[in-house]
Amino acid sequence: MLFPTVFTGLFGLLATGMPIFLALGFLSILLFWEEGTPLVGLPQLVVDHLNSITFLAIPFFVMAATFMQKGGIAKALVNCAYAWVGHYRGGMAVVCVVATAVFAAICGSSVATAMAMGTILIPAMIQRKYELKFATGIVGSSGTLGILIPPSMAFIVYAIIAEQSVPRLFLAGVIPGLIQAALFIGWSIYYTSRKGYEVGEPMSREEFWSTNLKAVPALSLPVIVLGGIYGGLVTVTEAAALSALVAILVSVFFYKGCSYSEIIPTIGESIKRAGTIVFIIMMALAFGHWITGSGFTRSLTQMVTDYNISGWQFLLLINLLMIFLGMFLENFAVLLVVVPLVLPLLEPLGIDPVHFAVVVTVNLELGLLTPPVGLNLFVLTSITKAPIREVIQGTLPFIILMGIFLMLVTYIPELSLWLPNLVYGS
Repeated sequence: MLFPTVFTGLFGLLATGMPIFLALGFLSILLFWEEGTPLVGLPQLVVDHLNSITFLAIPFFVMAATFMQKGGIAKALVNCAYAWVGHYRGGMAVVCVVATAVFAAICGSSVATAMAMGTILIPAMIQRKYELKFATGIVGSSGTLGILIPPSMAFIVYAIIAEQSVPRLFLAGVIPGLIQAALFIGWSIYYTSRKGYEVGEPMSREEFWSTNLKAVPALSLPVIVLGGIYGGLVTVTEAAALSALVAILVSVFFYKGCSYSEIIPTIGESIKRAGTIVFIIMMALAFGHWITGSGFTRSLTQMVTDYNISGWQFLLLINLLMIFLGMFLENFAVLLVVVPLVLPLLEPLGIDPVHFAVVVTVNLELGLLTPPVGLNLFVLTSITKAPIREVIQGTLPFIILMGIFLMLVTYIPELSLWLPNLVYGS
């Protein structure tokens, strides 16, 4: 009876409006105190988990995302995508998916991706007579690619918890990310054709090449990050630091979206964003440690054995659990609560932890779009000033598509494992 009480208490604290990191931290302190564990060891426990070179990649990727959002890089990517596909039927929607996918391959954050792309693309789509609910739906849904297409902060945190290779996890997200983008593009072309949205004018040859040339510095960022990692030139953390440095240089000296005087304030803003993420991770780690040490994992393992639950049934149950939790908890909190809980069950059930990482990440994507705590929904509301109900209506078709996509990723593990096994071996 203890565990239902614990989770009821967690949701009760969240219902009062308490921030997620405070709710998790407060509950963790109460639980450790109740079982007689000295609280003086709790900070050391958290610090030990965070004492990781890999973990340092997160603040650097946040910094890169912040400069990309403000420094003109997002606009260059949008213009480049528009030069190629903007003049076709549904072109602006396709531009949104393509530019967002490239942006995601640089910054690793869904919220930053939705914010940067939404600021540029939603007004452009409204100008071309697109419905506001469709514009917000395609931007918010495409923004979720930020945690699936590498580099992904969700994969980095999963790698630390599950002791997996970050480069292998990054590769595991490539094919699923491309499939998700293709699903969004297919639906967008169908929907915009049915609605008869206006088609843009093609660029002149000179303007086409000029736009693509101007996008080269922005497009160089994913090449630097992923090429450096898979070329064996840099570690993941070094690649993250390099991406932050290049993002600053490109934003300030090439696109001039940030002035010299804005460098320090923008770095400060990125540190604040990273600090928020770190606090959530710290408190979720403490809560996850209590769950693991309380014997719940052993009880869960025994239940799986007693009821003869198979791998496919287990994955279905976990999907349902994570979709539910994603409605109420922030992404990193869901990741850090669920993954330590179920990791010991993966090997007995024959589930590859790399495949499971992609399943978890797609569930986290859905959490970004499902009320009441879907962060991308609130980002879009703040950009457009539209009622939250209209934003939710716009994302609903894409949520259905992502539900279908989740089933494909869950039950066809080769979609996630083929590329990493090809590069690193099975």
